[in-house]
Amino acid sequence: MTVKASKMPQSFPTFDVVVIGAGVVGCAVARRFTLEGARVAVLERASDILDGASKANSAILHMGFDAPENSLELSCIRKGVEEYLEIHAGMRLPLDACGAHVVAWTEEEVAKLESLLVQAHANGVTDVHFIDGAELHRKEPHLADHALAGIAVPGEALIDPWSAPYAYLHQALDNGAEIFLNCEVRAGAFGGGEWQLDTSQGPVKCRHVINCAGLYGDKLDEVLLGAASFKITPRKGQFVIFDKAASSLINTIIFPVPTSRTKGVVICRTVFGNLLVGPTAEDQQSRTDASTDEISLKALIAAGSDKVPALADIPVTAVYAGLRPATEFKDYQIEAHTQKNWISVGGIRSTGLSGALGIAHHVYGLYEGLGESHTALSTPSIPQASLLTENNPRSWQQDGHGEIVCHCELVTEQEIKNALSGPLAARSLSGLKRQTRATMGRCQGFYCSARLAELTEGQFDCPLSEEIDHG
Repeated sequence: MTVKASKMPQSFPTFDVVVIGAGVVGCAVARRFTLEGARVAVLERASDILDGASKANSAILHMGFDAPENSLELSCIRKGVEEYLEIHAGMRLPLDACGAHVVAWTEEEVAKLESLLVQAHANGVTDVHFIDGAELHRKEPHLADHALAGIAVPGEALIDPWSAPYAYLHQALDNGAEIFLNCEVRAGAFGGGEWQLDTSQGPVKCRHVINCAGLYGDKLDEVLLGAASFKITPRKGQFVIFDKAASSLINTIIFPVPTSRTKGVVICRTVFGNLLVGPTAEDQQSRTDASTDEISLKALIAAGSDKVPALADIPVTAVYAGLRPATEFKDYQIEAHTQKNWISVGGIRSTGLSGALGIAHHVYGLYEGLGESHTALSTPSIPQASLLTENNPRSWQQDGHGEIVCHCELVTEQEIKNALSGPLAARSLSGLKRQTRATMGRCQGFYCSARLAELTEGQFDCPLSEEIDHG
């Protein structure tokens, strides 16, 4: 089924639900409400989806073994992972069930493993178990000698952080939802059981609003509700990506012993064949500054090489940073404002990718608690995600793919054309990257940018040649 992105009409029926924000959580929420039979619209201020907090993360499907006990976060992670495992094969969503190890590098950290093990079991992750240094080094022979002991977490997995939310939203659109891009919500009024939202594309009417605005969630609550019950303090996480030669050095996800503030610096493969080290955790006031800095990146490289010495001989391919919508609270901040037909979904930090599908179920439960219900779709359309991972057949291996445009990541002309069509057509280089991985390899676009500029001419809001000129 081919669906085109919607342009705001002069008039249309009132939507049951408007989801504001097309990050991973917004995409999952739109999917859930559409499958339950609601008429849904998604409003996204950017020209591409996943352009905020969701564009940069560790791409780990987390089991919640170290989440706060009895927390909403834990509940959503467990439900989210359960549903991901149920749907990933049918929707062709990547899953590298590699498992993980929480590694203690000091005697002080070894002493903390027992309490972490107790917490994991209390959280229902019962296959987590202690391993001594000898077993740890048998399973991860490239770890440095000062890896003393650890906890094995067999259920942890690696996924593609972008193909999943794209598939969630595609399923919503294929089954009747609408999306409005470049559509910023500026104001709104509630009366007579309806919201009238003032957007950059014109008015939108709906009966319920779900605020999935991520880094701007508190600001949106302040503008539309008059106050917010949480405050976003963006937390920057910087990452380094080592060349694909490094991926053979680690078999599982290597976690540090977590602190009360952060899960710490992770070392893991990616489903695209690289090796990732990060993130940092730096609170800041800016909601847009996702820059990297030399001191932090050097520290990450040093930390990676300290724990996996062979990394010292492998070049770094790329660096990036993402912003997480941290709040003053440790748990998710999801609240139904009954008198205003409004549900706020805030404070979804580093576990949002894992918890998104569970968050969507929880939000729909709150919606039902407001007295709303629909007839669920009996035979919904099920889209297939694009295959971009190393362990799946790729476009370049099939007939009729056209030229290979990006040789580092083996991105074909057909993949580029596919990404430039349909309801979620890439409107920027960053959007094209997330859908194809073009320019994300060793040369970082040095060799393929000119050809990409030709293929994307007239497609981007800002021509690729201008994006390159401005860095």
